Amino acid sequence: MFDEVAAKYDRTNSLMSAGQDARWRRAVTRAVGPAKGQIILDLAAGTGTSSLPLAKAGAEVVSADFSEGMIETGRARHPELQFVQADAMDLPFVENTFDAVTISFGLRNVEKPEVALAELYRVTKPGGRIVICEFSHPPITPVHSAYALYLRQVLPRISRLFSSDPEAYHYLIDSILDWHTQRELATLMQSAGWRLVEYRDLSFGIVALHRAFKLAE
Repeated sequence: MFDEVAAKYDRTNSLMSAGQDARWRRAVTRAVGPAKGQIILDLAAGTGTSSLPLAKAGAEVVSADFSEGMIETGRARHPELQFVQADAMDLPFVENTFDAVTISFGLRNVEKPEVALAELYRVTKPGGRIVICEFSHPPITPVHSAYALYLRQVLPRISRLFSSDPEAYHYLIDSILDWHTQRELATLMQSAGWRLVEYRDLSFGIVALHRAFKLAE
């Protein structure tokens, strides 16, 4: 499915989010705090759009994704990035490799998110951090209702106009509505070993940003 939407993925995301995706990426970059000399894993990196600001800050970024189509598109657009095909539940990296790991809008697509969180913990250095940006559930009832209406009524129409695979976005809607709340995801992270877990809402809770640390032994 992601192979088929790769060519128009970034443009469609920008249209569907009314340009908010750029704001969300900036929030992720600030939370990660990339610096020269750091090694950062950007998991579910897609075409590499989320990796670019991390690399521009001077960090060495590994852009990993499960989709061959996404990686092919990313390599063509951003040859300066290092792309690796990777399964989030069985990462091809040794333990304690990365200063930081991040995943944006990809964790809910993993069959077993708790396994992915444990794998990300394994490959992070002691003292390192994780940043997760994911669709969530607006806590304010009117916003939640309006957002649900948008997902069910407006988003399918946009996908039919601009996406290379409109049916894929029906899955997107279901995956968002079925995903964990902010607090539930924080609990999953703690169960995987992450500590000092905190989160904050973006865009009234349509998206949530979670950050935590692998404490030094």
